[in-house]
Amino acid sequence: MTLFGEVFNGSNHNDDDGMRRLKVAFKLGGMLTASIVALSILFNYIVSVTRIGAGHVGVEVVLSGSQRGASEIPIRTGWVFYSPLRSQIVEFPTYVQTVKWTRDLNEGRATDEAMSFNSKEGMEIYSDVSLSYSIEPKRVPDFYVKYRVTDLGQFTHGILRDVVRNSLNEVASTYTVEQIYGEQKAAFLNEVQRHIQQQMDAVGVGIQQFGFIGAPRVPAVIANAITGKAQAIQDAERARNELAKTQAEAAKQVAEAEGEAKSSVTRAQGEAEANRIRQTSITPQLLQLRSLENQRALIERWNGQLPSVETAGSSSMMLQLPSTR
Repeated sequence: MTLFGEVFNGSNHNDDDGMRRLKVAFKLGGMLTASIVALSILFNYIVSVTRIGAGHVGVEVVLSGSQRGASEIPIRTGWVFYSPLRSQIVEFPTYVQTVKWTRDLNEGRATDEAMSFNSKEGMEIYSDVSLSYSIEPKRVPDFYVKYRVTDLGQFTHGILRDVVRNSLNEVASTYTVEQIYGEQKAAFLNEVQRHIQQQMDAVGVGIQQFGFIGAPRVPAVIANAITGKAQAIQDAERARNELAKTQAEAAKQVAEAEGEAKSSVTRAQGEAEANRIRQTSITPQLLQLRSLENQRALIERWNGQLPSVETAGSSSMMLQLPSTR
C-alpha cells in the first residue's frame, strides 16, 4: 500500500522518481495478473476439484497414459481432486429412478411413448408402462464401461427403453391376447420383468418395479368379446354355486326327515317291546302277590279307628280285620 501511495503522490517526489515508481507499479500489476492467470491455468487444466453429492457415485475416466479408461474403483460422496488434463469425473445417481412411457403428453415426456407389442396370435397391443430401477454403487464402473453414457437420461430413454420393448415382444409371443388382457396379466408382467432383469444383471442395474399403467389397449371388438366371456364364466360359476347350495339344502332336509323317521320307528319298536315284556310277565301268582302287598300296605297305615261316616255300600270296601279272640 505504501508503494502505491508513493507512486500516486507526485507532489512529494520529482518527475524521475515518479516515473520510476510508476514503472514498478506496472511491473507489480503485471506480476499479479500473471499469477492469477497461472493459478487459473493450474486449477482449470492441471488441478481441479469437484464434489460428489449424496446418493451419487463418481467414476474417474483416465484420458491419457497406459491406464486409460474407467477406474475400477468408484468414487463415493465427498470432495475429489483430479487433473482435467489427465482424467474426467463422471457422476451417476444411485437412488431409484422411475420412468413412465405413455401416450399421455402430460405424463412422462411431452410425446407419445406408449409401448406396442404383438400377442401369440399376432394381435397388436398398445400399453402405457412404468419402470423403476437403480444402479448398484459398486457396479457403476461396469455400467459406464458397457454403455459409455454420461447422462443417465440417455440410457433410460434409449438403451433401457429398447430392452423393455424387446422383452415385451419376446414374452408376449408366448401369450394370447386374452391371457395378457385377462387373468394371466400379472404372470405376464412378472415374466417380462425377469427378462429385463436378466439383461441388466451384468452392469448392476436392478429392476425394482415394472407394470402397466391402466389396461392394455386392444381393438374394441376384442375387448368386448373378452369382457363378455369373462362375464359368462362368472354367471355360470354363480349358477353352479346356487345349484350346489340348493342341492345341499335339499339333501339336508332329506337327511333330517330320514333321521326323524328312523327315530320314530326306533321309539315305536322300543315301546312295543316293552309292552310285550310287560304282558308276558303278568301271571295269576304275580297279581295275587301284588294284591297281598297292597293289603299289607293298608294295614300298616291304619291307626285302629273305624271311619265315623259310612256311605252305602261302603262296608264292602272295609277291610275285614282278623278276630282278636
